[in-house]
Amino acid sequence: MTSDQATTVRELLTFYLEAGVDCALGDEPIDRLSTPDLTPPDRPAAAEAGTAPVAARQPPRQTATAAPRAGIAPPPDIAIESAREAARTAPSLEALRALLESFEGCALKFTASQLVFADGNPQARLMFVGEAPGRDEDIEGLPFVGRSGKLLDRMLAAIGLDRTSVYIANIVPWRPPGNRTPTPQESAICLPFTLRQIELAGPDVLVCMGGPSAQTLLNVREGILKTRGRWFAYQTGTREIRAIATLHPAYLLRQPLQKRLAWRDFLAIKKALAT
Repeated sequence: MTSDQATTVRELLTFYLEAGVDCALGDEPIDRLSTPDLTPPDRPAAAEAGTAPVAARQPPRQTATAAPRAGIAPPPDIAIESAREAARTAPSLEALRALLESFEGCALKFTASQLVFADGNPQARLMFVGEAPGRDEDIEGLPFVGRSGKLLDRMLAAIGLDRTSVYIANIVPWRPPGNRTPTPQESAICLPFTLRQIELAGPDVLVCMGGPSAQTLLNVREGILKTRGRWFAYQTGTREIRAIATLHPAYLLRQPLQKRLAWRDFLAIKKALAT
């Protein structure tokens, strides 16, 4: 490789990294724009000659109850219903985690390194719910462990708390490729597990970290700057939990001047826990 070629490769890798492509999903590149070859490898010779019966040339029809092939998620509507049925059967957080480990209804599972279920104390009175794991969380298998997590730890310490006194989870437990925003379908598929997780943990105070979490759990449509600092009544189906939205630590890293707003929210959380 010449020096010019090496420079080109470095510039290309830099471009991919800045675009969020920081991991490889396979050893060989795949041209996803080409027309896929749907011909089965063991197709009869008659089919190759164009003389096979029509029924033999048509792919089998899939039904709603057909099991998905390994590594391929089912259609969203089927996956959402499957998630609801599975989540409602979980008698404990440990059982819920085991169900998520075996659940194949969300395609993110096949691109993420591992499940990022939760961190902290499941018996804590305070629970935080973010949107989705990032690269560091995908590596360690724990939510909020990267730069955002370190900032969250400092924010907790400022009101006299740490990870042993809170419980932390996400709406989506698998990292989207390139840290992209989860699609509405991906969030909807994972939501039944999150709702059951909140119900089983049973915190006294629920904190939605960022706009997507607040919009999903609190059914609000306003942006986070209008939603944060307000108290909501979150219904689990068995009890009512006080809920509040605040700014996501990742947002605060980009907009440090907004930390003053988050500080007000955390003071309100501290006061709520004292009552």
